[in-house]
Amino acid sequence: MTGSEETPSFRLAYVPGATPAKWVRIWNERLPGVPLTLVAVPSTEAADVLRAGEADAGLVRLPVDRTFFSAIPLYTETTVVVVPKDHLITAADEVSLADLADEVLFHPLDDVFDWDSPPGEPAFERPATTEGAIELVAAGVGLLIVPQSLARLHHRRDLTYRPVVDAPRSSVALSWPEEATTDLVEDFIGIVRGRTVNSTRGRTPAKDEADQKRKRPEQTGTRQRQAAAKSTGGKPASRGARGRTGSGGAKPAAKRGKPRRKS
Repeated sequence: MTGSEETPSFRLAYVPGATPAKWVRIWNERLPGVPLTLVAVPSTEAADVLRAGEADAGLVRLPVDRTFFSAIPLYTETTVVVVPKDHLITAADEVSLADLADEVLFHPLDDVFDWDSPPGEPAFERPATTEGAIELVAAGVGLLIVPQSLARLHHRRDLTYRPVVDAPRSSVALSWPEEATTDLVEDFIGIVRGRTVNSTRGRTPAKDEADQKRKRPEQTGTRQRQAAAKSTGGKPASRGARGRTGSGGAKPAAKRGKPRRKS
């Protein structure tokens, strides 16, 4: 390797609420020589980061521009409403959008839901971020509908949440620019899809390829011995028998019959 060549690496962007830890662990076990760098990005900026080549792939929220990106849906989250712990809604195990119709609901600028008609009463302002909206919920001036992972990410002791049964849901996907489907991207695809190291659809690590090359001479010799065994009736000739064959070998003795009686 020349001094101008760079060590291969893989950059994975992820939006708030996404949890790449499991896949990162498997990556480090399978490709210890290829560092994986995590790049935290806001949901609204994930597509721009991938377009600019600042990450090789990303855990993003759907939808994405399918004319430019490839995407593999991974899971869909439960939608919840974040409320103060002393709110009347906490008396129920789950709620509907109709139950929230008279509540002030915040819709931050980084809202992951594309509402056709935002539910609830409009707030006096749109918070810039989900984290900022959580602070306003804690102040008792409104409620917030988010995917469950974001409610957990911004957990506070004075807040809780309840599932909203008929609200839109947010799906997380692995996405990357279709024209930039590199070998390392394929490796990560194999990991998130649960493929094993020896999967025929995954790439073979360089170490395994080297092991296969070292085994080839031995495998060739085995095939030659098997072919020789077939020519001798299906069983390999014994060492002694192999020594007696050839032009200098002794001929087998003729079979002797019974002597004829003289009349």
